[in-house]
Amino acid sequence: MFFMSEHMIVGIIGAPNKGKSTLFSAMTMASAEIADYPFTTIKPNHGIAYAARQCVERELHIKCKPRNSMCVDGTRLIPIDIVDVAGLVPGAHLGKGMGNQFLNDICGASVLIQVVDASGKSDANGNRAEGADAYDEVKMVKEELSLWLADIISRHMPKLSKEEDGAKALREVLSGFKVSEYDIKKAASAATLTLSKMKWSTAETQKFSSELLRISKPMIIAANKIDKATDEDIKRLAVSLKGCDVILCSGMVELALRKTSKEGKINYVPGERNFEVLEDISAEQAGAFEYIRRFLAKRSTGVNELINEAAFSREGNIVVYPVEDENKFTDHFGNTLPDAVVMKGGSTAMDLAAKIHSELAVNMIYAVDAKKKIRVAKDYVLKDNDVIKIVSAAK
Repeated sequence: MFFMSEHMIVGIIGAPNKGKSTLFSAMTMASAEIADYPFTTIKPNHGIAYAARQCVERELHIKCKPRNSMCVDGTRLIPIDIVDVAGLVPGAHLGKGMGNQFLNDICGASVLIQVVDASGKSDANGNRAEGADAYDEVKMVKEELSLWLADIISRHMPKLSKEEDGAKALREVLSGFKVSEYDIKKAASAATLTLSKMKWSTAETQKFSSELLRISKPMIIAANKIDKATDEDIKRLAVSLKGCDVILCSGMVELALRKTSKEGKINYVPGERNFEVLEDISAEQAGAFEYIRRFLAKRSTGVNELINEAAFSREGNIVVYPVEDENKFTDHFGNTLPDAVVMKGGSTAMDLAAKIHSELAVNMIYAVDAKKKIRVAKDYVLKDNDVIKIVSAAK
């Protein structure tokens, strides 16, 4: 019996003092040090958030018994690993701030969430300011990531210049970066560069690095601290970040709601725009709840939207349910629809096998579409909510 090796990883990045740790805590309810000054986070915080999708149990008219996730009233809650790393400052690729420690911490992420200050009250270095432009933060972070990646590639250029198959060689160089040969070829094409016996200039290497980051580490902008932003701040933000994938959010409001709900003082369903007070509260608490109600009357906290956007929308990701018994939709232990696996759009049955276990993929013979009860090839392109059995010679 093989088991899924890992969850999808989402990295929370950005300049210091943007509320990253507050947002991380709101998403995961994990403990993280929170303070209003730069470099609160020194070591990366790790936690689990849950992306929500309608479970295939409804379509199949059966009741699932999840193993790697949860299911509540037909909604599958799929765990996503969230990593919150130290704030990134200009010159980080040269070792400034937390430098390369920060950059290495995000290698395994499939998607990046850059947190910016929607209220404009902190600059790109994390210092207090008024009317700071969030675009400066976005530009700085992208440049630092690109320069860091370009430096890694440049150090290996003498070896890469001798390789006919540059895509394969680059993938080995970037083995910890979670990048595929397909991503590398696509980035090289976008940068109009050849991968055979590479002899790229510094500028060409940086151009390739920018394209590879765009393709392999798609970025969502979390415009945080929206509860502190004025209407003018929001208008300025819309102009500044036009063309970017932006979600307005308030980690502080969401964290307050989730904490109070966990304490049993209110009934709050994450993502909802209302809550119910369950016990007597003080005048101070009543004032805080009234502030939150006024906020929710305008918009949601945006945190759930951010999690689902990171999990699904950026990559056109889908959810697939691997099973061992295609008739009962169960695993080896009789669990019905045990695992909900997030896969990139365009993934094949072979990709699913590799996600479960490398040995399963190496020895794969074919797959079975459990819904239709038909055999499908290893290169069958998976669809959202597919239920798939992998047939392999591996034991």
